[in-house]
Amino acid sequence: MAFNGLGLHLGNLSRLSDAKTRSISPENFTGEKGRAGMATEGTGERCARELGPKWKISPSIRIEAGEERVVADIEGPGAIQQIWMTPTGAWRMTILRIYWDDQEQPSVECPVGDFFACGWQKYAHVSSLPVCVNPGSAFNCYWEMPFRRRCRITMTNIGFDPMVLYYQINYTLTEVPEDAAYFHAQFRRQNPLPYKEDYTLLDGVRGKGHYVGTYMAWQVNHNGWWGEGEIKFFLDGDGEYPTICGTGTEDYFCGSYDFDTEQVSRYGVKTIEYTEFATPYAGMPQVIRPDGHYVANTRFGLYRWHIMDPVRFEEDLRVTIQALGWRSHGRYLPLQDDIASVAYWYQVLPTAPFPTLPGRDELEIV
Repeated sequence: MAFNGLGLHLGNLSRLSDAKTRSISPENFTGEKGRAGMATEGTGERCARELGPKWKISPSIRIEAGEERVVADIEGPGAIQQIWMTPTGAWRMTILRIYWDDQEQPSVECPVGDFFACGWQKYAHVSSLPVCVNPGSAFNCYWEMPFRRRCRITMTNIGFDPMVLYYQINYTLTEVPEDAAYFHAQFRRQNPLPYKEDYTLLDGVRGKGHYVGTYMAWQVNHNGWWGEGEIKFFLDGDGEYPTICGTGTEDYFCGSYDFDTEQVSRYGVKTIEYTEFATPYAGMPQVIRPDGHYVANTRFGLYRWHIMDPVRFEEDLRVTIQALGWRSHGRYLPLQDDIASVAYWYQVLPTAPFPTLPGRDELEIV
């Protein structure tokens, strides 16, 4: 069979394909061949007033408060291969949604910062295979997203103020294999997590698929170490007990021993500190510190991509994680933290309805 241009890696990058490369941006809203850079009006028209067409007249769009904009509407078959964007304003107030094959229910619904593993409205250098965030607020995504009939992507500004979005969506038009599933991502937040309750990352998934990633924006509301909680994957009818149970929060994110390393100051003073890290498959690229170590209100951004170890399910999936620290005399303490997450997975359609996205006040970071 001829190479369809999907599933790219260094081992097949030399192969020729009949796949057609296209790109959508404010300089070509439809991605049509030979129709880019033709704008005569846009956010850059005043800057280009002495130069005219072809000179960066439409590099971005303005989205008013309360407005939804369609940023891509593509007829398939094909696949999204890369997304770059940089949004102004409050990232939690800009909602990214992706719809596959004319479904009314989105398969992706997420605040834009959290989707790109940057949930705290503050730059973090994310350097991983499917997601990278570069200076100063450049969000990049390399999740391959195949579709058969149609892809529609929207951005909604639920904030009080207008915002500006620069973006480019690179995709290919090609044949999609029968066994290719559809990309999904779902955001959740609990603030605070009720006492002795597990945090639910994902529930209600129906159909065949595989779980491929987790991002968490986690604020600790107690002093002390917070990451003893176990992640659990309930697969295909599991009841009270899951099929997969991890050994601790920092273990799941591929770290160990509280993410701590010994640091030496310029004056030779030794301290133990949380240590940021970013790797292709897992990382903690963001730690927002108040004064001191192991103190309340420390904020963490963490990701774990199941690229080499996807969690496969046949019928249904539920994913939870515990928030667990320590109390006196070596006893566990269930925590009541501010936890937000994005779960990423592939599955067959139809997409089951998502829980209602939290409202503006419930999303706000304060």
